[in-house]
Amino acid sequence: MTLLLAFLIGFLTGLRSLTPAAATAWAAHLGWLKLQGWLADIGSTLGVAIFTVLALAELAADKSPRMRNRTARQGLSARIFMGGLTGTCIAGAGGESLALGAILGGVGGIAGCFAGYHARRRLLQAWGKPDYYVAVLEDLVAVGGSVWVVTRFI
Repeated sequence: MTLLLAFLIGFLTGLRSLTPAAATAWAAHLGWLKLQGWLADIGSTLGVAIFTVLALAELAADKSPRMRNRTARQGLSARIFMGGLTGTCIAGAGGESLALGAILGGVGGIAGCFAGYHARRRLLQAWGKPDYYVAVLEDLVAVGGSVWVVTRFI
């Protein structure tokens, strides 16, 4: 189950690259995720502050028409890296292989990136509403899904 959660947190990172990291940081800070060694740093006060501010900025910036495509090299690389980091944290909290958690989180980041991109395009076409509405729905999925994953360890 833990490795599936590592993939899922990576998948959610494909939707919003920093929201799952912020949820992971908060979960570690609150003691929901028991992390050891360098992984525990994500739950430090500084880690929580950085990831929270960055996640909130990303949620706001995503609504801008100037935001780059998530499937472009820079956006995809960030999702792979952050998916790997959050997948590692989930695997570590569940006593699984950190390397396998990183791989599954990174692969989940790729899957979530492209699935989110195509789902957003299709929803925009089907609903005929401005992009803002679909973006907010995607935000809710990323936030809610991330919180659900990190609370599996309480």
